[in-house]
Amino acid sequence: MALDYLHHQCETPIVHCDLKPSNVLLNDDMIGHVGDFGLVRFLLKLPDSCSGNQSSSLGVKGTFGYTPPEYGMGNEVWTQGDVYSYGVLLLELFTRKRPTDEIFQGSVNLHNFVKTALPNQVEQIVDPVLVQERGEGIISTDNNLNGDSTRAFINIQESLIAILEVGVACSAELPRERLDIRDALAEMCRIRNKL
Repeated sequence: MALDYLHHQCETPIVHCDLKPSNVLLNDDMIGHVGDFGLVRFLLKLPDSCSGNQSSSLGVKGTFGYTPPEYGMGNEVWTQGDVYSYGVLLLELFTRKRPTDEIFQGSVNLHNFVKTALPNQVEQIVDPVLVQERGEGIISTDNNLNGDSTRAFINIQESLIAILEVGVACSAELPRERLDIRDALAEMCRIRNKL
């Protein structure tokens, strides 16, 4: 995954600072690639006598709704900011709701909207287009499902819940409560392999 590479595999960790749907480009095989590195920050290690990291330039702009709350309070750029943006992007992708939609005002945001619905109300928040199979919804209240359909329904529902839980864990308000991008990647791979 691109963020794992930027955060952990580059000699100097790189923070994208503007991860959002329009900066994820799909190739012909529908594989996503992160683009638009115009706001990127390099994390420079401080001498051992100091703690923390220092970003290479000041003033993070980013995109409202995808920028982590701590940046708005003047905190320094670090990798957990990209994790927050990834979580919001994941929630948007699976709910078809933008973090800037009118329904999200005050303390109600995309993160809380999804967190409140999990796990029992996933059917009400997930984008219905994602759960259609040959014109019929997989998530339904139809009790006439055969064995294979029932297993498929349960597998898809469990996978959707797990994906949304990753999105919620990545988009936690407090940086220390967020998953590391490596843990998020491992969980997403586990979910993919289950399908």
